[in-house]
Amino acid sequence: MQFSDNSEKLPLKTIAPALLAVHAICCCISFVIVLQLYGYLHLFTWSSSRIYEAALLSLAIAPFAIAMIFAKFSFGYLLSFYLYTVALGYFWLTPFSQLDYDHRFPVISVIASTAAFLAPMLFLKWPIKTKPASSIRSLRWLIAAIIVAALAIIATGFLYNFKLIWLSDIYQFRDELKFPPPLQYAMGIALGALLPFAFACCVEMRARLLAATVLLLCVALYPVTLTKTALFAPVWLCFLLLVSTYLEARIAVIVSLLGPIAVGLVLAALSSAGLISESLFVNYFGNINFRMIAFPSVAIDVYNDFFSRHETTHFCQISLMKYLMACPYDEQPWLIIAKSYPVGNMNASLLATEGIASVGSALAPASALLAGLILSIGNQTSKGLPPRFVILSSGIVTQAFLNVPLSILMVTNGTALLFLLWYFIPRQPFAEASKTGFKARV
Repeated sequence: MQFSDNSEKLPLKTIAPALLAVHAICCCISFVIVLQLYGYLHLFTWSSSRIYEAALLSLAIAPFAIAMIFAKFSFGYLLSFYLYTVALGYFWLTPFSQLDYDHRFPVISVIASTAAFLAPMLFLKWPIKTKPASSIRSLRWLIAAIIVAALAIIATGFLYNFKLIWLSDIYQFRDELKFPPPLQYAMGIALGALLPFAFACCVEMRARLLAATVLLLCVALYPVTLTKTALFAPVWLCFLLLVSTYLEARIAVIVSLLGPIAVGLVLAALSSAGLISESLFVNYFGNINFRMIAFPSVAIDVYNDFFSRHETTHFCQISLMKYLMACPYDEQPWLIIAKSYPVGNMNASLLATEGIASVGSALAPASALLAGLILSIGNQTSKGLPPRFVILSSGIVTQAFLNVPLSILMVTNGTALLFLLWYFIPRQPFAEASKTGFKARV
């Protein structure tokens, strides 16, 4: 048993264009419901007369969808499709925006930023040669070390916080959490990189019981961190396992967002027909269609509005920069935004944070290009790794990519460490392991 290869399971050139079209349509319908449900935020106003304007504006991103039909699968393909969805949302929501800034140039800037990011992520290949470990034995030891480290991190976290509370109550306590910086970084890296990587290895090695143990460790971080990501990580990773096992890799990437969005639309229809409770619909739609999918697009609108009238951060959200230069703000951008808009702590993707907030709309495409170049180097470390393994091991990182800046993604969420693990992992390590089972024999 070698790495799973699902590259020929479905005819890509036939299905991908149709799926991308369905994805765009479902996103736009979902955004319409967002406009109607969350109008009380006073960030946008629903008006049926503006649908045609929104549809025409959204066509500006169509060339990026076409590019993804012909690009090969990679980690960069994953991030590119997710960023494409964020940009699509911004173009659709712009005609309905209540925020008082000139939207024309920012729209052009987002188009250019998206293109600048996708170009290196989809098509640039660095001359990087991976140095895989020579033995399956070392991989077994690595997985064992990750599990032991995760247990130690969770046990240490219990000393600082342990609360078994409902999701609806987490915001009453989360701002009160105080962890030592090393522990805070360790928990983020464990959840973002180490545990998904171990899960992907266990799946490929057919170590089902150990894979389930890794998922339980993800959940064990919930009463410590009080984050939805920890609680729902097993569901998300199992969903990615399902789609990446039975679908061609690029189709699986599209379905990874299209599927959750479509479920929200089905629940909306069922709720409208009185077949399910409104609370069930709102809870799912609010967490997935709004918070996970639409919120990153809303953030671009909000950041454009705020920084059209205020000085940019000059990358001062990166702690190191505060020691190198005079910074205009003492707080992180999302905390500053929270004081001016009814959105809470609005973490945002690199388009908003490293782009609009740091350098403004005019230079945002240059910032996006730099981010694309940086991530494309890491993208090359996954060369030779099968698609399912890449999708699973980066499952939490790609979800975080929608909502956090690049600096946090690389360090706090462990993306830089994940690249390092990809660089050294054996390319064909599982033939022996699938026969003998997972035993840490040396």
